[in-house]
Amino acid sequence: MQHYLSFKDILTLGIMTLAFFLGAGNIMFPPMLGIQSGEYVWHAAFGFLIMAVGLPLLGVIALARAGGSIEVLSAPIGKIAGIILAAICYLIVGPLFAIPRTSNVSFEIGLASLFGNTKWFLFCYSLFYFILVSVISLYPAKLLDIIGYILAPLKILALIFLSISACLWPAGSMMPVSIDYKNLAFSHGLLSGYLTMDALGALVFSSVIINAVRLRSISEEKLLTRYTIIAGCIAALGLIVIYLALFKIGSDSANILDHNINGTVILYTYIQHTFGIMGTLFLSMLIFISCLVTAVGLTCSCAEFFQRYLPFNYQQVVCIIGMLSLFFSNLGLSNLIHISIPILIAIYPPCIILILLSFTNIWWKKRKRVFIPVVFVSLIFGILDGIENSSLKIFLPLIIQDFPLIDQRMLWLLPSLATMFVFGIYDRFSSS
Repeated sequence: MQHYLSFKDILTLGIMTLAFFLGAGNIMFPPMLGIQSGEYVWHAAFGFLIMAVGLPLLGVIALARAGGSIEVLSAPIGKIAGIILAAICYLIVGPLFAIPRTSNVSFEIGLASLFGNTKWFLFCYSLFYFILVSVISLYPAKLLDIIGYILAPLKILALIFLSISACLWPAGSMMPVSIDYKNLAFSHGLLSGYLTMDALGALVFSSVIINAVRLRSISEEKLLTRYTIIAGCIAALGLIVIYLALFKIGSDSANILDHNINGTVILYTYIQHTFGIMGTLFLSMLIFISCLVTAVGLTCSCAEFFQRYLPFNYQQVVCIIGMLSLFFSNLGLSNLIHISIPILIAIYPPCIILILLSFTNIWWKKRKRVFIPVVFVSLIFGILDGIENSSLKIFLPLIIQDFPLIDQRMLWLLPSLATMFVFGIYDRFSSS
């Protein structure tokens, strides 16, 4: 007998997906862009939404069509290469960077501002935080109940309240911007949306969403794909609404804050200005829940992936991820960001290319002829992009500075498109 999800379950699945994507970093980008773009805020917002909502949604759809397996998605580049690429992605958005960052961000925005930022206090907080994350992650069968029915709604309700307050109680009004930003508002939005790296998150979270559906006795592949795509679309609509409200908070705060201030301070100042000390506690709780939900989603997904290739069961891998995350979180947020940003920039292009190429399968006689060279070129230029944004940039030849889109950290885009064009023609005219 075929089972189907109820409307309530589908909506809860969409809310859970939305909560996974809305980490603390995503909440901070829009206010910062809003304050900098002034009256051109909606130009910047449009660019941001293309990259921070459109691209991740494509990632969810691509992985849903692949049955929730990044190995299936990357199969055209070869089994071993696909597994290596997947493992690197999971490590980066898992225990090496993204999971530890959730602890650091929630600590620095919440408790550190109230009690001080000391290494010992950070260790105690992160120990409690990762024990909580690990305990929730140990029970993936309960994930929809714990996240979808409890934590995610709390997080979304808090963000909805914040969105309504942005419309009802603006802190000020928009301010004019310089002519330079006037001409670049859209491209700044594109770049900031790109730097959220949410397409990587889509590749990771989609497997968790599909497993949550499977645990509701849904086994037919078409239904799994359909429900995952619906959840992705619900999350995309929610992201658009919340992002636009956060853009408005930033743009309305231009006359009470410096234009070069970061998104954390903008939100903190707006909430304190509007709601006082209770607002500060509200923001701390919002960030804590946001980070916790994201960390649980990432931990479950990483554990589900690595248990297939390591001699450990799911529960053991969750504990290992928790311990690694605890260790790296105590390096401090600044050190984490300094080390990881170049790596993220390097690995992001081949993942984007895989997502986009997955929608072109029917174009090619043999997918490997096109996929392998295009992914390889995107990786090479992604590595150059990563080096350009690290302390090793002094070793790059000066001619690299003249390459198009290098300032936008998208050095890989044009070479990848050119490679696809050349090998696409070769595939079209090849006899076998």
